Order: sequence, then C-alpha cells, then structure tokens
Amino acid sequence: MPSPIAFWFDFSSPYGYIASALIDEVAARHGRSVDWQPILLGPIFKAVGTAPLASLPIKGDYARHDFARMARRHQVPFRLPAKFPVGTQAAARAFYLIADADAAIAREFARRTYRAYFADGRDIADTEEVLALAAESGADARALAVPLQGEEIKARVKAKVEEAMGAGVFGSPYFVVDGEPFWGVDRLPVLEEWLRTGGW
Repeated sequence: MPSPIAFWFDFSSPYGYIASALIDEVAARHGRSVDWQPILLGPIFKAVGTAPLASLPIKGDYARHDFARMARRHQVPFRLPAKFPVGTQAAARAFYLIADADAAIAREFARRTYRAYFADGRDIADTEEVLALAAESGADARALAVPLQGEEIKARVKAKVEEAMGAGVFGSPYFVVDGEPFWGVDRLPVLEEWLRTGGW
C-alpha cells in the first residue's frame, strides 16, 4: 500500500481549513489515505522568527483578501471570525484523544471544528465549545473532559509540534508525500501532479 499523505495543520489556519475540505478527495484519487496531524503554530512561528500572516503589515491585508478569495475558488463557506487567530490547544488535544478511539470520528471532528470557526464563528478556543463539537462529531465528550486537561495530552501535543518542526513544518497546511514537502493549499495541484507522475 502507498504511504499516507501527512497533513499538518493548525485549527486557526484559514488555508488549513480550505485544505481540510479538499485533501481527502485528492488523496483518494491516487489511492492514498491521509494522516491528519493538528499542531500549534505559535511555537513554530517563535522558532522561525515570524508571526501570524494576518498580523503582518501590508502582507496581512493581502492575506485577509486571499483567505476569502481562495475559499470562494474552492466553494468552501468562509467568514473571517471576529476573534482571529485564537489558541487551538484544546482542539488539537481533543483530536488526538478522539483519534485514539476512532480515526474517522477524529477527522470528522477536525472538519466540524474548522467549519465551526471559519463558517459559523464559534469560539474554538473555548474548551466547552470543543467538547460540544466532539459530541456533534460522534465522540464521547464526557469521557474527554478530564483527559483534555491532563498533563499527558499536553505533553503529547507538544511532542507533535516538535515532531513537525523536525520534519521541516513551518506553516499550515503542510503536506508530506513520500518524503516530499508541499506548503500551502495553493500547492495542492502541484502535490496532485506529483502523485500522478511520480515526481520530477
């Protein structure tokens, strides 16, 4: 079996949101699965020496325009949240806890969480909102409540961020196909051509 496509993303990333609506179909067309791996961009930005794109002078105005444009291009509902960006620690922790029991439910949780934030304006930084989204996705939210605050899952997410940086991840979305990295939702056509042709 071909190896899965690694999909690294932060739940506060608009481009990651758009990619989350597309990547599974891209992979399926080429007989691949997708390994969804949420991370936190804050520590990565600190290591790289940058900041969230929308907060940068001049570049931020372009980014806010492009977020909406790319969403329209891919027919993904989008509205920039009133609070943007937000901390996504609870959402990332919940994803991995859910994935331990059921990877399909975890992916559904990821997609719902992204839509909740970027289409419906729900506050995914709020733990209770995250638990509600887990329940809506089919997970046992009550079973998540205590471990979601535990040191074990906090350490696990921190380790995932370190793993991502070790793999060269510096933004969201970031894909790795057979060791080949692709950064950004706008690289999906290139990634698909790579899959189709075997690379160049």
